[in-house]
Amino acid sequence: MMFKRWILLFLTILILTGCASKREINELALVMAVGLDKGKDGGVEITVQIARPADARGQTGAPSGNTGDPIWSASAEGKTIFEAIRNLGEFSTRRIFWAHNFIIVINEDLAKDGIQDILDFFTRNPELRMRTWVTVTPDKAKDIVSTMTGLEIIPGEALDKLFRYSSITSSAPKTELLEIQRAYLSQSTEPVIARIKLVDRGVSNKKEGQEGSYKQVKLSGAGVIKDSKLVGTLSAKETKGLLPFIEKVESGVTVLKCPSDDEKTITLETINETFSVKPSYKNKRPAFKVKMDVETNLVEAGCPFSLKKEHEVNELEKELEKELKGNIDDVIKKAQKEYKADFLELGKVFNNKFPAEWKQMKNHWEQEFVDAKITVDVNAEIKSSVLLYNPTKSGK
Repeated sequence: MMFKRWILLFLTILILTGCASKREINELALVMAVGLDKGKDGGVEITVQIARPADARGQTGAPSGNTGDPIWSASAEGKTIFEAIRNLGEFSTRRIFWAHNFIIVINEDLAKDGIQDILDFFTRNPELRMRTWVTVTPDKAKDIVSTMTGLEIIPGEALDKLFRYSSITSSAPKTELLEIQRAYLSQSTEPVIARIKLVDRGVSNKKEGQEGSYKQVKLSGAGVIKDSKLVGTLSAKETKGLLPFIEKVESGVTVLKCPSDDEKTITLETINETFSVKPSYKNKRPAFKVKMDVETNLVEAGCPFSLKKEHEVNELEKELEKELKGNIDDVIKKAQKEYKADFLELGKVFNNKFPAEWKQMKNHWEQEFVDAKITVDVNAEIKSSVLLYNPTKSGK
C-alpha cells in the first residue's frame, strides 16, 4: 500500500507545472513603445522605449545607480527587424519583453518601401498584443519614441492615451495592429494608419521665453496603404470625412461663419451622428448612397445669435451640411481618383449585401470601385445652445 502511494506521488510530481520558464520582472526590459526607421544598406533601425521601474514612481531624486529618468531609449540596426532586436542585446542588460508595448511608430520613408515585413513580424510575436496602436510619422520614429511628454511619466502611456481620447478631436483614426492586419488580408479594403508628428508646442514652466522649445506629439491625419506600401496621406480635415466610414464617431467640432457677420464665427459640437452606406447593383455596376444625420449643440457664438430666429438657424444648418458633405466628398475623391484604393471599406459593405455579385467582381474590384457612383446626403440639425437660448449681451 505504501509503495502505491509513493508511485502516485511520483507521477503527480511529473505532471505538475514547474517554474522552469518563469521570468523575473527585474530581469526584463519592459518595452513601452517601439520605433522603426530605415537603416543603412536597406536594413532597419529599431528604437525601443524601456521603462525604468524604480524611476517611474514619480521620485524627485534619482536613486543610487539610476538617472531619475522614467525611461531608457536604445537603438540598434539589422538587416531584419528580428536581427535589429537581437543586436539590442549587445548593450541591454535585460531581456526585451513586449507584452506591455503600447505603440508601434513607423517612419514614412520605411512605410513607402512596404509594411508587409513589419506586420508579419509583430503579428507572429506571441508577446505582443494585437490591440497595440500602429502609426506612421514624417519624423524619425526614434525621435517620437524618445520624446518626453508633459503630463504622463511614461511617454508610451501618453501616446496610448492620446489615441484613447482622440474621439474628442477626430483628427486621426484609432488604428490597432489587429485592424490593420484585417484590412491588409482583405480582398477589397486597403489599410489606413494613424499619422502623428512632432510640433513645437510645449511651454517651459521654469524658464521665461522658452515657449515652443519643447517637442510634443500631435495627431495629424492618416496614411494610406496600397499594395502594402504607403502611397499618400490624408490631412486632419480629410480624416474627419474618413472616420464615419471606418469607426463610430462620438464627437466633433465645426467652426462656421456667422450668418450676420462673415468676420465672426460660431462653433458647433456634434453630440449625435448616424451614418449609413447603402449599396445597390444596377446594370452590372455597383453604386453607394451615403447618408449622415447629425445633431449638434451651439457651444460658442462670436456674434449675436438666437435659436428663436428660425431663418438664421436654417441658414446655419445648411452651412453645416455643406461643410460636412464637403469633407466626405473630398475623401471619396482622394480614394477614387488620386489613390485608387478602397480604404472606405465599400467593398466589404457591397459583399455583405450582394455576395453572389461580389464573387464576379472581387478580382477586379479596384476598377469597379474607381468607377462606382457614390452619392452623399447630409442632414444637420442644431438642437440647442446648451444652457443659453438667447445670445449673451452686456447689461450696461
